[in-house]
Amino acid sequence: MKKYILILAVLFIGTSVFAQESNAKVKRVQKKELTEATYFYADGSIQQKGTFNKAGKLHGTWTSYDKAGNKLAVGNYENGKKVGKWLFYANGVVNEVNYVDSKITNVATTSKAEAL
Repeated sequence: MKKYILILAVLFIGTSVFAQESNAKVKRVQKKELTEATYFYADGSIQQKGTFNKAGKLHGTWTSYDKAGNKLAVGNYENGKKVGKWLFYANGVVNEVNYVDSKITNVATTSKAEAL
């Protein structure tokens, strides 16, 4: 039961972490095949950063931060789909979620000290 609750929490965090605020500022820089994007909170601090491919799909590593600059999540996209190991940080706990084709294949929880 605990595992199912954790999976639901990770899914919620995963979808909300990468949702942009309506007043977020965006800086985009074209780099050959990818476009680097950085989203900012209204106060100018970084909300999230990552890259898009030419088709406009999330591609590569994306990192999300809270307003204080603490990491909330780090993960990879491949043509718009979550792949590989994702790390979600909350309250001294790191949830490691493995994805294949945007589907969760494994979930593990550790303390931040253990993850370092």
